[in-house]
Amino acid sequence: MWVIHLDLDNTLIYSYKHVPKDAVCSPGVHDGEVTACCGRRSGGRWINVEIYQGREISYITEKTQKLLGRLKERCLIVPTTTRTQEQYDRIRLNAGSFEYSLVCNGGVLLVNGAKDGVWYQRSRELVSGCAGEMRRAIGLLEREPLRKFELRFIEELFLFTKCEEPDTVVLSLKTRLDAGKVDVFRNGEKVYVVPKKLNKGTAVQRFREYIGADEVIAAGDSEFDVSMAEAADVGIVPAGFCRKYEAVGNLTEMKGEDIFSEEMLVWMENYLSRKD
Repeated sequence: MWVIHLDLDNTLIYSYKHVPKDAVCSPGVHDGEVTACCGRRSGGRWINVEIYQGREISYITEKTQKLLGRLKERCLIVPTTTRTQEQYDRIRLNAGSFEYSLVCNGGVLLVNGAKDGVWYQRSRELVSGCAGEMRRAIGLLEREPLRKFELRFIEELFLFTKCEEPDTVVLSLKTRLDAGKVDVFRNGEKVYVVPKKLNKGTAVQRFREYIGADEVIAAGDSEFDVSMAEAADVGIVPAGFCRKYEAVGNLTEMKGEDIFSEEMLVWMENYLSRKD
């Protein structure tokens, strides 16, 4: 069985911030407009896939949607994201349903949209050795003067908040927390404290055993995706990824000529065709 793990944000879908302003209100975007925004060519129209508080906030290209649909007919695709289940459930890719999805950085497995209790319990067991360090992180972030958003302990697995000067906050946390037990990430103004064992790479390894995969492909664009790309038999990443994150393993960087979602799905389709 072929299994493909796909990150969502900036891998399959893109925030309205990455789409030209007129595209937010328009049913289609011309290639020239997308190039002006993303610096990459795209497959024509952009389609809204996520609405939050009445606003359209995430989009997929029409070409990405078609490629995704074709791949789903050939192998098992597993969306694998740091998003919570609530955030994931907002997305409508319109490429058919996904039997399996991994959310909360792989800590929660959804089977036909329902939370798998056994998987979640195992995730709690994996992070149990970091309980003391997570309590310490909660105390630090509760007192953090640069924090501007509520502190969330997502599924009692990892911490999330938003901060002014996030680089300053991340540096402070890294110097005060045990790097052998937790990782500290930032994505824009978002700050995360995540147990070492709660990563997408571990989720890929667990799911390989769970489903009995013969070969695993994974694609992602951020620091959260390094372990996932490294754990797969083949990891697909954007141009410059390996150097930026010092990633190793059987990784293939895209050329960066087209937007990542389209380039990596085309690569996967060609790769599977060669394997047939």
